[in-house]
Amino acid sequence: MDAPSNLGLLHFLDEVLDPRSRHGRQHPLSAVLALACCAIMCGSRSYAAIGQWAHDQDIAFMHRLGFTRRPPKSGGIRKVLMALSPAALEAALTRWAEALLGQIPAEDEGLLAPFALDGKSVRGSFDGLNKAVHLLSLVAHRSGLTVAQAKVPDGAKDKTNEHKAALQLLSGLVLEGRLITGDAIFCQRDLSRQIVDSGGHYLWVVKDNQPALLADIRAAFAPGAVEALSPPAAAPLA
Repeated sequence: MDAPSNLGLLHFLDEVLDPRSRHGRQHPLSAVLALACCAIMCGSRSYAAIGQWAHDQDIAFMHRLGFTRRPPKSGGIRKVLMALSPAALEAALTRWAEALLGQIPAEDEGLLAPFALDGKSVRGSFDGLNKAVHLLSLVAHRSGLTVAQAKVPDGAKDKTNEHKAALQLLSGLVLEGRLITGDAIFCQRDLSRQIVDSGGHYLWVVKDNQPALLADIRAAFAPGAVEALSPPAAAPLA
């Protein structure tokens, strides 16, 4: 994950393996991917919209993205993105996000950096036949930057698969000095152990999905239990 903090998005996109044959390549892969990223961040939500956005831009900007000629139309962009490995692109974007986080000055030196783990269904991804795409993301609290994101495997209940998807999403990420927060679905022993073993910390919501743990917490923080603590221990709890 370590990378020089002065490297931009194009550098990381250039590391993505090109799935196309060497014959007939008209545009660099990194340029097409950068174009798609910029168009999506500007609100384009379809191949046609991405292609239209590209042709609405000044040619000088397209050259800065790496194009040496007019960018491809929507059909060409679609072919490239359909052939691309989603995991390879996600990995490149994760490395870029980590490099960006390295440039953001810490607000409080010595404190843990908080990151939220959460899953959401992608708006507009349900087409009447296929289920809506459900994504799990790790987002930096302070900057709002998405560090990593992955599709949650389809199942009877996508939300129940978020726990398993989280195990894979966090593997390989830098967790040292970071606090991972999440709702009750992530309050699982194996996920918590994985975070601690990677040098990180966690803060989960506890609800009725963990009845024994919830009862233990309520008992520990009951008025009588807190009053029975010694003054030095009771002060931090208060």
